[in-house]
Amino acid sequence: MNKRWTVFCFLIAISWQGFSQQILALRDQAKLTDEILNERFTNLLPKLMERENIDMWVIISREYNEDPILKTMLPAEWLSARRRTILVFYHDPKKQINEQLAIARYNVGNQIKASWDMKKFPDQWDALIDLISKRNPNKIGLNYSTDFAHADGLTFTEQKIFLQKLPTQFQSRIVSAEKLGIGWLETRTEREMQLYPQLVQITHQIIAEGFSEKTIMPGVTTTDDLVWWFRQKIRNLGLDTWFHPSVEIQRNDETSFDHLSAFTNKDKEIIQPGDLLHVDIGISYLRLNTDVQEHAYMLLPGETNAPLALQKAFANGNRLQDILTSKFALNKTGNEILSSALAQAKEEGIIASIYTHPIGYHGHAAGPTIGMWDQQNGVPGSGDFPMHLNTAYSIELNAATDIPEWKKSIRIMLEEDGFYSEKGFRFIGGRQKELLLVPRQSNTIGN
Repeated sequence: MNKRWTVFCFLIAISWQGFSQQILALRDQAKLTDEILNERFTNLLPKLMERENIDMWVIISREYNEDPILKTMLPAEWLSARRRTILVFYHDPKKQINEQLAIARYNVGNQIKASWDMKKFPDQWDALIDLISKRNPNKIGLNYSTDFAHADGLTFTEQKIFLQKLPTQFQSRIVSAEKLGIGWLETRTEREMQLYPQLVQITHQIIAEGFSEKTIMPGVTTTDDLVWWFRQKIRNLGLDTWFHPSVEIQRNDETSFDHLSAFTNKDKEIIQPGDLLHVDIGISYLRLNTDVQEHAYMLLPGETNAPLALQKAFANGNRLQDILTSKFALNKTGNEILSSALAQAKEEGIIASIYTHPIGYHGHAAGPTIGMWDQQNGVPGSGDFPMHLNTAYSIELNAATDIPEWKKSIRIMLEEDGFYSEKGFRFIGGRQKELLLVPRQSNTIGN
C-alpha cells in the first residue's frame, strides 16, 4: 500500500470521536421530523394561504418524480410518493376550516387524511374533482413557476390530465402557487430555529477538525485527501451532504485567482506550509441544510500566526458580511439588497463579489437570490423576489485583497448561515472571525 495513503488512513481512523453523541438516532430523527411537520401544517400553512389569498392548494406527484415541495411534506417514514399522490390543502378562515387531505389509498402520515372512496370513485381523478366541487374554492393553486424550480413541480402530464378532468367553471380559478410554495419552503418555525444552531455547530466542528494537524500532514496530505475526509466524516456521523465538498489552495506563487476554476478541484495538490486553505461543505440533517465556507492557514516553520496581510484580508471578508447583512429589510428584493451592499463596499474600498442564497429545506433554497458570482448586476426573476421574516440565508461572498509579500491579490471566500426575523439578522451559529491555524497554537508550550 502507498505509504502516504497509509498515513492518511490512520489520520482518518483516529478522528471519528466527539460528534456521535450530538446526532439523534434515526428513529428519534423521524419522530422529531414528523412533529415539526405537523406543527407546520397546523400553524404555518393556514397563515401562508391567507397571506397569498389561495384557499385550495393541489399538489400532484408520481412516485420517483416527486414535486420538490411535496417531498418536504411527506412523513419521515415515506421516502417517496406512492403511485400517484395527490395532496389537497383547503383553508376557509371565515368558517375556520383547515383541511389536509390526500386523494390516496391511505393516510399520508398522521396529519393528512385519506379522502378517496374507491368504491364510489374507482378513478382517482374523479375523487379529486368531487372534493373540489364540494368545497367550491375561489382559487386553486398549482405548482408551476417560471423563476423557481422549487415551485415548478407539476409535470406536463399531470397538469394536462388535471385540466382535462377539471370542470369548466373551475378552470378560470387556477393560479400559480409560486409564492405560497416559496413561503412554505423558506419560512422557518420557532422549533426549527431551536435546532438549526446545532447543525451549524456540527458543520463548524467538522471543518475545525479537518483543518487541523489531526487530519493534515504537510507535504503528504492532498486537497483530494481532505475532500474525501470531509465526505467520509459526514457519512460516518450518520449525516448526509447535499453537495460534494471542495478544498482549494491559494499560495505564494504566480497563480491568479479564477472563480470559474476555484471550485472544480481539478488539481490534487499537496498541502504545504504557507498555504491558505479554503473549504466549502454542507450537511443535511432533520431535513435542514447548512452551507459553510471557511479558511485555514498552514504555519511556516517559526510562525505562530498568519501574516498580517492575510489577517487584514480576512477582516475585509468579515466587513463585507456586515455590510451585506446590514442591508436586509422586510420586502426588499434580493437585487435591491445586492446593489446597496456592493455600492457601500465600493465606497469602503472593498473589492467585493456577493452571491448569497436562501437555505433551509434545500441547500440552494427558495426565496430572494442576492447575486450570483457571474451576475453582479442583479438576477432577473429570483432576484426580484422580496425578503420575508423568519427566513434563512447562506451569506456567501468574497473580498479581494492585495498581499504584497505574494505580489498578487487573494480572495477570502466566506459562507456562513444566518437568519432574518423581526429582530433583524443574526448568524445562526456564529461565524469565523479569524483564520484557523494548522497546527493549532498552544499557550502552554513556548520556544
